[in-house]
Amino acid sequence: MIRKFLELVKFEHTLFALPFAYTGMILAAGRLPSGWHVFWITLAMVGARTAAMTLNRLIDRPIDAKNPRTKLRPSVTGEFPVVWAWSAAGVSIAVFLFAAWRLNPLCFKLSPVALIFLCGYHYVKRFSWVCHFVLGFTLAMAPVGGWIAVTGEWSWAAALLGLAVCAWVAGFDILYALQDADFDRENKLHSIPVRFGEAEALRISSGCHVATASFLVLLGLAMGLGGPYWTGIAIVCALLWVEHYLLSDGDLSRIDTAFFAINGWIGILLLIFTFLEIFR
Repeated sequence: MIRKFLELVKFEHTLFALPFAYTGMILAAGRLPSGWHVFWITLAMVGARTAAMTLNRLIDRPIDAKNPRTKLRPSVTGEFPVVWAWSAAGVSIAVFLFAAWRLNPLCFKLSPVALIFLCGYHYVKRFSWVCHFVLGFTLAMAPVGGWIAVTGEWSWAAALLGLAVCAWVAGFDILYALQDADFDRENKLHSIPVRFGEAEALRISSGCHVATASFLVLLGLAMGLGGPYWTGIAIVCALLWVEHYLLSDGDLSRIDTAFFAINGWIGILLLIFTFLEIFR
């Protein structure tokens, strides 16, 4: 049953957001924070992400049941009971709130705002194609949260990292939505591929990732970061280029490589090179 739950929430995809939370944490501290900070930040991130994905599967069950790509998800087939899924979502939200409370007062005060987006972004595709950017904003809370968890205060540098994550997520979510464009159109769901077509969606996604690179560059300049960080940015930009090159001819059979493999490495590599920058 545990295996089915991990499959349900795609637990391995926590890697999309967690490295950015750590990057924000390290940049804010200018060193490796205490084990106490690392533990509670990790717990908050895992709780938030698990709650978001579990709620996504529950809220989208009627849609997933119609979609050939998603109809075999455990939430649809009943392999993971709905009552258990709701219980898991509740526990995950409680873990997130408790971890935020343990970190500092500002984290706890902002946690209801985070919950609004964690619980609500699933509904946006029902009425607007800006859903990709709402998802991006939701994941962008990870690096900003990591920063605030260490400092206890807001920072424009953290906002630049958050904007980079927002644009990055929106860009790859647009690409991911390409494979469901026909289904979404038939079922009156909204996305950029549905609204603007495949070719324009590819261009908009490219623009998002150019914005990602731009915000990361601005962050490096604002904080006076050096060689290791810029090396990491160069690698991230190269990976983003490869992601778009793989899909440039419209061959969606490469979506798993472009979406999961490449994007999974972007956050990790940025974290590694930021770590090397701070501790050089």
